[in-house]
Amino acid sequence: MIENNIVYLSILILIIGIISSIENKFKWKIFDILPSIVIIYALVMILSSLGFWSKNENIESIYSSFKNTLLPSMIFLMLLDADIRTIAKLGKKMIFTFMLATTSIMIGFIISYSIFHNYLDGNETWKSFGALCGSWIGGTGNMVAIQGALNISNNDMGYVLIADSINYTLWVMLLLALVPLSIKFNSWSKADTSIIDTVSEKLNIQKNRSDISLSSLMLLLGCALMVNTASEYLATLLPTTDFITHYTWVVMIATIAGILFAMTPLAKIGGSSLIAQIMLYLIVALVASRADFSELSQAPIYIIAGFTVLVIHFMLMILFAKLFKLDLFSLGVASLANIGGVASAPILASAYSKALIPIGILMALMGYIIGTGGGLIVAKILQMLS
Repeated sequence: MIENNIVYLSILILIIGIISSIENKFKWKIFDILPSIVIIYALVMILSSLGFWSKNENIESIYSSFKNTLLPSMIFLMLLDADIRTIAKLGKKMIFTFMLATTSIMIGFIISYSIFHNYLDGNETWKSFGALCGSWIGGTGNMVAIQGALNISNNDMGYVLIADSINYTLWVMLLLALVPLSIKFNSWSKADTSIIDTVSEKLNIQKNRSDISLSSLMLLLGCALMVNTASEYLATLLPTTDFITHYTWVVMIATIAGILFAMTPLAKIGGSSLIAQIMLYLIVALVASRADFSELSQAPIYIIAGFTVLVIHFMLMILFAKLFKLDLFSLGVASLANIGGVASAPILASAYSKALIPIGILMALMGYIIGTGGGLIVAKILQMLS
């Protein structure tokens, strides 16, 4: 059993490096079904369940200090790509469609939780549903931000990641399968698809970023850590409640900082997404290292509840398509930009036309901006229902 905190942290980083390298080198199909971040979580959780490392005071200390420092820093760096001025080029109809998708997902979580919360153990399951909602509006980064803001237990995060992975995979397969039906669907909804061509010609998302170098990485890392420090200080000046804690303020301040700095020259420095991804993988590994597979007995209920959210989302989007004359491309990409994020929305967009990939990217970035706030709003509503 490992009792040294540096060895503990080194092993987590090594696992991340090995899994990421295997994914990058071999391109196995399993990574299409289970992203490397999920495999890392599962592997670390297995080692934790087997008692591979101790949970002594030294390890607990490095776990808390690293996680609490990395999370606001990661949020800031993640949002540097999300320049609101560029996103505005999507046009009113595209943004409106995205917001419809977001709203339907939020409604889906509220209804699903109302149905299933009596079958779940514990009085704070609303927190984990809020985290999953944040992930399905934005991405994994938003999910771990909400975990930090609401102090969600690591075992509950295990449920969230399992449901996220399985339901997300099925949803991607469904949306890709619907692509050949777009002409018939658009005829049924009476959609005007000319707006798509106009938007795709209008978009130019190239930021002319500088090359990634030691100086750029160190500058971005320093800025991110200073944002964490400033967020911690400002949070001490703000009032707290049972729902909005000190760390909730830290997460929200870091989010606002990321949105604002995305409109400055700092966003043109190359390397922010790379550092943010490293931080995200390490946070997920840290969370998994405190969890236990033997306590994930309710995973099937979470998966079914997540599937219920998707069914409600699907039905509402079909209704919105008919009411507002929306095309299948806009609906599908808006949905996957929420549920899948930057990794998958461009893939669906390219299935229609490679010229439409920028639309998928920008919609997904919108999810990063509102994912944490949206998940926290849903969590508050679910708290009232519990």
